[in-house]
Amino acid sequence: MTAVLSIQSHVVFGHVGNSAAVFPLQRLGIEVWPVHTVQFSNHTGYGAWRGRVFDGQAVDEVVEGIAERDALAGCDAVLSGYLGSADIGHAVVGAVGRVRAANPAAVYCCDPVIGDVGRGVFVRPGIPEFMREVAVPAADLVTPNHYELDLLSGTTTGSLQSVKDAVTAVHGLGPKVVLTTSLDAEDTPPDAVDLLASEGGRHWRVRTPRLGVAVNGAGDAIAALFLAHWLDTRSAAEALGRAAASVHGLLAATEAAGSREILLVAAQQEFVTPSHVFAVEEV
Repeated sequence: MTAVLSIQSHVVFGHVGNSAAVFPLQRLGIEVWPVHTVQFSNHTGYGAWRGRVFDGQAVDEVVEGIAERDALAGCDAVLSGYLGSADIGHAVVGAVGRVRAANPAAVYCCDPVIGDVGRGVFVRPGIPEFMREVAVPAADLVTPNHYELDLLSGTTTGSLQSVKDAVTAVHGLGPKVVLTTSLDAEDTPPDAVDLLASEGGRHWRVRTPRLGVAVNGAGDAIAALFLAHWLDTRSAAEALGRAAASVHGLLAATEAAGSREILLVAAQQEFVTPSHVFAVEEV
């Protein structure tokens, strides 16, 4: 059975971080070992929350305990998302090193959370540099949004060709697979959202209808789903098509219900048999 070590934030109410990633992976038959970097009552988008942030040492201790069970050799991938501090980041990269030492075939999927269009950079100072200089070079798969792709590549992209050039620059940092989410290129219709998966010098795009819903956790879910399907198929194109279909179905159900939180449990069938499948085109 495939096993993924997921080191992310955790909220009790709602679905972001591990609360958005763990269940979709499990629903697809993957064994998940969640390590929490924070435990909050709810995500910070509400403006108020309770709970506490863990430090890098806390993550190190939990990974050490897993190692003491001689389990790391059975870990196929490490998944990480939002990093609250460089201290946590170094713990994540350290965990990746330990897993790779036990299982050289294991991969690291990094969702390089830095910021977004309209919000700008929303992580702490030093995190963008840590992502570009440490985490992304250590990763096999990365899943930036369009804004983060530009930051990582040091460019501003508009045309599809400029996006592909930026992806090539990110590949140059180390990752073999790049999934660009929330892509809004010059040829993206106003009523659509593009996703671009790139691997081995080739690029594939999926275009889905733009929905009128903005919820937290969708990026965490798509990173997990893309990793799951890539582990299953070893194909960026196949993983792109499956993940895009599932997340669109999840968000469509969330929009229909008028929910502020993604309906991760209620819409779980979308992870297995999505309601709609979208064309994957090489570009």
